[in-house]
Amino acid sequence: MQTLTVDLGERSYPIYIGAGILSEPYLLKRHLAGRQVAIVTNETVAPLYLEQIEQSLSGCESVSVVLPDGESFKNWETLQLIFDGLLQARHDRKTTIVALGGGVVGDMAGFAAACYQRGVDFIQVPTTLLSQVDSSVGGKTGINHPLGKNMVGAFYQPNAVLIDTLVLNTLPARELSAGLAEVIKYGLICDLDFLGWLELHIDQLRALQPDALVQAIERSCAAKARVVGVDERESGLRAILNLGHTFGHAIETHMGYGEWLHGEAVAAGTAMALDMSARLGWISEAERDRGLRLLLRAGLPVIPPLDMAPEDFLQHMAVDKKVLDGRLRLVLLRKLGEAVITDDFPREVLNATLRADYRALADQLGQ
Repeated sequence: MQTLTVDLGERSYPIYIGAGILSEPYLLKRHLAGRQVAIVTNETVAPLYLEQIEQSLSGCESVSVVLPDGESFKNWETLQLIFDGLLQARHDRKTTIVALGGGVVGDMAGFAAACYQRGVDFIQVPTTLLSQVDSSVGGKTGINHPLGKNMVGAFYQPNAVLIDTLVLNTLPARELSAGLAEVIKYGLICDLDFLGWLELHIDQLRALQPDALVQAIERSCAAKARVVGVDERESGLRAILNLGHTFGHAIETHMGYGEWLHGEAVAAGTAMALDMSARLGWISEAERDRGLRLLLRAGLPVIPPLDMAPEDFLQHMAVDKKVLDGRLRLVLLRKLGEAVITDDFPREVLNATLRADYRALADQLGQ
């Protein structure tokens, strides 16, 4: 088992990474605030791992809340189911919420923990690659609004993150690829050596090779922990973690939550960010294509929805959380391995990026 630390002073917490650690009850129990525990999961994950978590929490006063599965349920109505479960079981301020599931479960359970009785403890137990390398770490919690993704929420850190790599054996291939979008992101924004490692090991990752998975997860979490430790509430540096997300969130909102997986939308958005960085002359076309080729090898889309016009993107991007004083800020690449947050770009370059022929670009790369 590997252990990393998210260094936030008195709110620091560990990230445990290993195979089979969900069977180690002491890991969960050492981070409980009291005897009461609420396990929040969904109807897909519950049949697979809920009983295992319940056994690890034997002796505790536990209740399980099983939510419907899918991004389309990341809303106020579903959030109320968590509060209903807590109140019906008469859980108090010493309860601990355990988020057992992917990014949707983690975001909603964390937001519920931030709100219930003005804040109770919670633990992240992510079950998808995307949630293991990204959403479970850093304390971003929230729900979607019809006009924008993750527009209602709170920064609220967990007590611990437990990452069991064995749960990925039940993950559908499409979900695995979606998680790789976030893994590739770390190489592009802050770790060029990791980008090279991914190019050598992407096939092993897609084949769920255990050693490769552990290393990819550990390096991704370590990168995120470093950034969050410097800028917990995204007042500056942390925004680089959103490479591709402004374009990607526009895709998710326009297409309807759940039509595109988050990682798929981020991959297409990353392709657009790579293209725009090249158009600005910050990276070469060869470097752009290097990033696109890796996304394609990971089984990810680099072509935005063909029925999304530039005006559609601009409409949704106007309510992005990185917009300040009416100015759109984007995360782009000054060079491979170095991301920047900027609002200093010619509008015609953004328009050219939105109108680019990504299908032709993918064809040129042999797809």
